[in-house]
Amino acid sequence: MEVKKGVCYGVGVGPGDPELITLKAVHILERCPVIAAPQTKSGEMLALDIVRGAVDLEGKTILPLYFTMERDKALLHAAHERAADAIQARLDAGEDVAMPNLGDVSIYATWGYLMDILNSRGYETVMIPGVPSFCAAAARLNATLVSWGSPLHIIPVGKGPVASLVGQPGGKVLMKAGRGLAEIKEALAASGQLDRAALVEDCGLPTERVCTDWEHIPEDVGYFATVIVKEES
Repeated sequence: MEVKKGVCYGVGVGPGDPELITLKAVHILERCPVIAAPQTKSGEMLALDIVRGAVDLEGKTILPLYFTMERDKALLHAAHERAADAIQARLDAGEDVAMPNLGDVSIYATWGYLMDILNSRGYETVMIPGVPSFCAAAARLNATLVSWGSPLHIIPVGKGPVASLVGQPGGKVLMKAGRGLAEIKEALAASGQLDRAALVEDCGLPTERVCTDWEHIPEDVGYFATVIVKEES
């Protein structure tokens, strides 16, 4: 008798605080026997660490997924294919797989690439939303992002010029901001928005830092840094 294929779930686990994981995400993570966890070159599995704060993983199979940080599209695609291969083996065995992703699975998430590959191979996938990092950062700053009728601009730093984007009306979110703080500061100062901007690094993690004084922004700001620019009142 043919074994029914498993389902792969992309699970948003929020930015860092395990208390921000949704009940839906917890239920899926508890039910799936296999947790496919992204792992860095150094062996760190941040999304899995967040999950451990909310879900008992005893008895589950942890499937590490190795992704490159290279920007070469061919290398990235090869890494995504290898990760999909590892997940596919579990799905073929009839096991459901949950892949935790930082923040939300629809916003600059690695999950999207694996979902497309698995779908093209005929496997069922399901997205479980999570709290986006910029929403958690805005809450940490006790700041609203936008009000009635105003646009919100989500800007991935390092993917193009910042100056032309921050000049748009409404609130702004600059994600992965650690790689371009000098450019961000210059653009915000030139557009008169520096006094409405703040940076939150590692929101919800033990290493969290909040910076509102742009004259004393630390030089060692890391990858998971988000700049929030409130709309003009």
